[in-house]
Amino acid sequence: MKVLIATEKPFAKEALEAIKKEIVDGGHSVEVLEKYTEKSELLSAVAQANAVIIRSDIVDKEVLDAAKELKIVVRAGAGYDNVDIQSAKEHQVVVENTPGQNANAVAELVFGLLVYAVRNFYNGKSGSELKGKKLGLLAYGNVSRNVSRIAKGFGMDVYAYDAYCTAEQIESDGVKAVSSPSALFEQCDVVSLHIPATPETTKSINYELVNKLPKGGILVNTARKEVINEEELLKLMAERQDIKFITDIKPSADEQFAQFEGRYFSTPKKMGAQTSEANTNAGIAAAKQINAFFNEGCTKYQVNK
Repeated sequence: MKVLIATEKPFAKEALEAIKKEIVDGGHSVEVLEKYTEKSELLSAVAQANAVIIRSDIVDKEVLDAAKELKIVVRAGAGYDNVDIQSAKEHQVVVENTPGQNANAVAELVFGLLVYAVRNFYNGKSGSELKGKKLGLLAYGNVSRNVSRIAKGFGMDVYAYDAYCTAEQIESDGVKAVSSPSALFEQCDVVSLHIPATPETTKSINYELVNKLPKGGILVNTARKEVINEEELLKLMAERQDIKFITDIKPSADEQFAQFEGRYFSTPKKMGAQTSEANTNAGIAAAKQINAFFNEGCTKYQVNK
């Protein structure tokens, strides 16, 4: 089978070699398309591919129409909103992600952002400490579990809400379960978002919810830009001078948020999974999943069933 590695933003050289070796060892051939600038290049490359590994690359109906031999797409990472999963299902193409492979990298970034924020972005003025603060996790998946682990090392009290995870599962990790997002925002000094972008969550982080944060509250977003209701958050930050918003996903209204000097920070681009370890782990996991799909019929990580 022919496996295409299509990455506008390439894997690191060492990671790419490890991914290629995994695929070849599984009995399949590899083609690589990197740093492409036109969609037509991707459309041409997928024409004969049986499998595709992508990162943030867009796989929409047009790409799927061009990929007549395609059987599986694996997104090297947890989020897969860059793939039209309904169209893939209609094309009888399996879509998978690689959950957990980037989790520690994202979790460490949360604390890089948090320390920066509580120390007033290193502006020379006295800040505060994380020890003893209450941290709320909105969703309790792989990233949140790693955030919780690190938070305990800082001496934070950890709370979580997840609509699909029982209180017993959450509390078995030494994390306090709450009954709703509202309760999470009301009780916690810091809320870190780890929800996917879905019709239910899009713009769900709104004025009413964030306004429940106590004085000096911090909102952290390393999930998806779409979950933030930017217009309402801008309104709230104008009214409440005590709230901080930090993110690794530059908002559409970045210039407007920038007016809140000392209370807002965004990295220039999404940084959550940008470590050599996460880069390698997610890519190799994608290769292993493709081998398992073709050699064993395994679809364990399929997201478009």
